[in-house]
Amino acid sequence: MVRVDDSGEITKCWLDTDEIGRLAEAAARTDWEREIAIQLMARCGLRASEVSYPGDAELRYSDDADGWLLEVRGKNTKGGDPTVRDAWMPEPVEANVRRFARERDRATGEAWVQASTSSVRRWVREAAAHVAEADPQADRWRQISSHDLRRSWATHHLVERQVDVRTMMAVGGWSDYSAIEPYLAEPTEARIGDAMRG
Repeated sequence: MVRVDDSGEITKCWLDTDEIGRLAEAAARTDWEREIAIQLMARCGLRASEVSYPGDAELRYSDDADGWLLEVRGKNTKGGDPTVRDAWMPEPVEANVRRFARERDRATGEAWVQASTSSVRRWVREAAAHVAEADPQADRWRQISSHDLRRSWATHHLVERQVDVRTMMAVGGWSDYSAIEPYLAEPTEARIGDAMRG
């Protein structure tokens, strides 16, 4: 179930991997490009403003990392000019974006997602609304924003998978600890159980 914290000025939501899958499927029913946008945010940690940057030219396989790295030009959390980082791309996402690029005839230098930041944010709200139509917890789905996808990605890796903070800062584009600290949310009940039993 989507976790919601509406105790502050901004409502925050966290989606688990199954919920992210449901959201991506709902987006795909409208358009494949929307699914790609959601995967880039929820599976690779891109900000909504970064989604329209990368394409095949920015994707490379790293033998050292034994996986796919995606060059992202995005926000500098210390201010100033945008920074460039290598984000981690899971293999299923890589396979999907490659198929998409081929079928949509995207040239190597073209971005996969060709939409404005406001459109990407709207796509997330629309996909969440579609999921809400079939979910008894509809109110929770209606709270979801594009930033919640990045929040869910970061929290999943930091809290549930226990990826070290320095690695997450590098792949997520946070310049210092104070910028990533808000993503260190409470662990899920399953994570608490695993930790305490282990």
